[in-house]
Amino acid sequence: MTLFLIGYMASGKTTLGRALGRTTGYQFIDLDFYITQRYRKSIPEIFAEMGEEEFRRIESEMLREVGEFCDVIISCGGGTPCFHSNMEFMNSHGVTLLLDASTECTIRRLKEAKTRRPILEKVAEEELPAFIESHKLEREPFYSQAQLRMDSEQLESAEQIKSTVDRVCKMLRMRE
Repeated sequence: MTLFLIGYMASGKTTLGRALGRTTGYQFIDLDFYITQRYRKSIPEIFAEMGEEEFRRIESEMLREVGEFCDVIISCGGGTPCFHSNMEFMNSHGVTLLLDASTECTIRRLKEAKTRRPILEKVAEEELPAFIESHKLEREPFYSQAQLRMDSEQLESAEQIKSTVDRVCKMLRMRE
């Protein structure tokens, strides 16, 4: 089975994906990391040097590559579902699980991560809540195509992560 984890930035896709991979024995692939390894540049560098349009083309190409692997969990970038018919591809090649966190939780996680996302480069801190709400609304038509949806706020502690992994494994009948 191929599981695509989608959702807004800081929704817990990588956290859940890594933990699911450890529990199930499935290979875990963070799509952004896969791209940075292939292109030997960070995502912000790719954005700066090539622009968002070229990044989205690369992202789509890499998604199609890893989406053909077997027994894999793929953590997608927040914008991945919104370009180049990626949702249609993911829905036809595996299971799509949307992770959903509140704006407050998203902001807290972004601040804790201390790494600036390219899409937030020009957004002032006081503008973050309105920006995130508006951005999520723009992406909702794509996110709503996910086959499954789950609240992802319970991915903070080791105990919460384990409980969420157990829930997902049960829901998808995934176990080693």
